[in-house]
Amino acid sequence: MSESRARGGVVTLGETMALVSTSTIGPIINGASLCLGIGGAESNVAIALSRLGVDATWIGKVGDDPFGDLVLREIRAEGVRTVGVRDADAPTALMFKERRTQAETRIEYYRAGLAGSRLSVADVDDDLIRGAAVLHLTGISPALSDDMREVTDHAIAVAKDAGVTISFDLNYRGKLWTTEDAAEAYRRIIPDTDIVFGGDEEAAIALGADGTPLALAHGLVEMGAGEAVVKLGSLGAVAVVDGQEHERAAIPIQALDTVGAGDAFVAGYLADYLLGEPVATRLTTAVTVGAYACLVPGDWEGLPRRSELARLTSNESVDR
Repeated sequence: MSESRARGGVVTLGETMALVSTSTIGPIINGASLCLGIGGAESNVAIALSRLGVDATWIGKVGDDPFGDLVLREIRAEGVRTVGVRDADAPTALMFKERRTQAETRIEYYRAGLAGSRLSVADVDDDLIRGAAVLHLTGISPALSDDMREVTDHAIAVAKDAGVTISFDLNYRGKLWTTEDAAEAYRRIIPDTDIVFGGDEEAAIALGADGTPLALAHGLVEMGAGEAVVKLGSLGAVAVVDGQEHERAAIPIQALDTVGAGDAFVAGYLADYLLGEPVATRLTTAVTVGAYACLVPGDWEGLPRRSELARLTSNESVDR
């Protein structure tokens, strides 16, 4: 495990898109009104960390267009250092989120070949990575394009050489690549990571075999990860750290929108990792931040400040 947690904050790298979502429950074909915002796994983590008091940096590429302006403005407004490279030849990607029913959210992406997937190694300031305590990446980036795969590998190499903790969320997206391609990338990346996150199905893809959540976490560690955290949604999470097993139940809530909850979970865990908290505390903070993310529509709008965490953990009412 890297000894870098006392330095700097967290640097994230990845695609952030403009987000169009329905403001009411029901099919868009019925004429639902729309809301405009932003969304992206890595920027969701950065925003969550910033709200928890952690210095966070997001690196990404956007188009030279109003959607690109929106992405950069929204991330900066949340106190995240934003390194947004402009692409004059490709527009900002778009994500569409339809709350089809109370229990079902449909997501469509318009991203292939667009600005977010065109970030190159030349666009990345290596010194930002070297100066961080943690570099956080996801499996979305290497799935987007050859450029993003090269950027991911390059960022990991820079961080590893500098002794920066490397955090990686498997974050499988079936619309971007096959399970076989994802597994190949995971097997290449995981041995270089200090902390790996993933859902149970994602962990099974990486390992090529199903198993209990704890067995999957052990498998990820055996693959080379320093520690492994398996996210289980409404069932909580498990972790294997230094050979020890840890389990944490989820906080019971009435979820309104679960998109972004996994990113919030990661941010909660990393925030307490940076504070040197024990694993049990990290998991409690992680499930709490993840629960908050589900209470408000939007990928990140409901994320809490650290001062709010105890109110939900102790099952007190949440003001919103």
